[in-house]
Amino acid sequence: MVLIPVSQAKPGDRLDQDVRTMLGGVLMFKGRTLSVQDMEVLKAFLVKTVDVEGEAELESAEAEIGISAAVPAKDKSEDAPAEDREGSGAAPNAKPAGYVELWMQTVQLLKNAFRTASMTKLPILELRQQMEWLLAHADQYSPLFLHPDIKELIVDEEADYLYHKSIAVALTSHLLGQWSGQPAKEGMQIALAGLLHDIGKTRVDEDIVNKQGALTDSERAEMNRHAHYAYDILRHTPGLNEGVKLGVLQHHERMDGSGYPLGVSGEKIHPYAKIVAVADMFHAMTLNRVYKRAASPYVVLEQLKEESFGKLDPQLVSTFIQKVTHFQQGSAVQLNDGRVGKIVFTEERHPTRPWVSVDGQIVHLSEERQLWIEKVLNS
Repeated sequence: MVLIPVSQAKPGDRLDQDVRTMLGGVLMFKGRTLSVQDMEVLKAFLVKTVDVEGEAELESAEAEIGISAAVPAKDKSEDAPAEDREGSGAAPNAKPAGYVELWMQTVQLLKNAFRTASMTKLPILELRQQMEWLLAHADQYSPLFLHPDIKELIVDEEADYLYHKSIAVALTSHLLGQWSGQPAKEGMQIALAGLLHDIGKTRVDEDIVNKQGALTDSERAEMNRHAHYAYDILRHTPGLNEGVKLGVLQHHERMDGSGYPLGVSGEKIHPYAKIVAVADMFHAMTLNRVYKRAASPYVVLEQLKEESFGKLDPQLVSTFIQKVTHFQQGSAVQLNDGRVGKIVFTEERHPTRPWVSVDGQIVHLSEERQLWIEKVLNS
C-alpha cells in the first residue's frame, strides 16, 4: 500500500483503500482501477491523497509528500457503514456560518455532484448534511423573496442557474411538505427530491439546456427525457427512499395525464412529485435569467392557481398560496404602476391580492384589478 498525492496518481492505479469525501462518505471503493474520469472526480471533490497498491513502503511515500505528521489517527466511527454515520448526525467539518455562504457552498457541491453523476456515486451524505445546514437557516428563506445577494448571483452566474434553482426548489418543497402534512421524518427526503429533480439535465446537450429561444420538436423531446435520465442516475443510489426517485421521475407529470415522461395521472403520481411540481413551476417563473426577467411572484401564484385545474394538485396549490402569502404582512412591495407600499392585510379569499398601504392610503388589490404586486422588496 502506498499513500500518494492525487496529482501523482495515474489511470490504471488500483485503490488499496476506500476513498472518502471530507464528510466521510465513500466516493470510490477499495479495489477500483482508476480511469481518466476517476482522476477528474477526485480533483472535483478536493481529495488530496489516495492509497494505491504498490511495492514502495508507506513511510517513504509519506516522507516524500510531507504528510506523515499531518495524518490524524483514524476515528473508529469511519469503519461504520455510511448509513450508521449518517444517522448519528455527526460530521467531521464544523458547521459553516452564514446563510449566503451556505447557499454558495451548496451550489459548488451540487455542481461537482451533477457533473460527476455518471462516473461515480452521488455524495448523498454530503448533500444531506448541506441541506440540514441550510434548513437550519429556514427563517431567512422565503419563496417570495430570495436574499438580494443570492438573486444577484443567479443573474451574474448564469451558468450556475440550474444549481441555484435546484436549491430553491429543495427548500420550497421542504416547506410545502410541512404545510401539507407530510410526516416530519420525510422532510429531508422531500428536500432531496427537490434538490435532485433536474439532475437528469446533465445528460442533455448543454446547447439544448441553455437555449434561449424556442426548442425544436426534437430538442423538446430530448429535454423531456431529463426526468428519465434523473431516475436512471438515482435508482441504485443508497440513502434515498423510493419517493425521491419517483419524485424526480414524475415531477413533470400532471393530474390530468398530460405530463411526461409516463403520462400518468391523479393518484398514480407520487406525493413527492406533486410537491416538487409546484415548487419547480413556481421558481422556473420567478427566478431571473440573463435573457428573461423574473415574473412577479404574486402573478405567478395566480397562474399556479389556474394550473391547479387539471394540472397541479389543487390542494397543494391552495396550501402553498395561503401559506406563502400569510407571512407577508409588513413586507415592502412595488406595484406595477411603480408605487411602493407595505402589505397591511391579506384576505383569505384573495391571498394574492392583499391590502397595500401606499402614501397613507389603502389600495385594495382585490378591487383594483388593473393593479398587482410587481416585486417583493423585502420579507
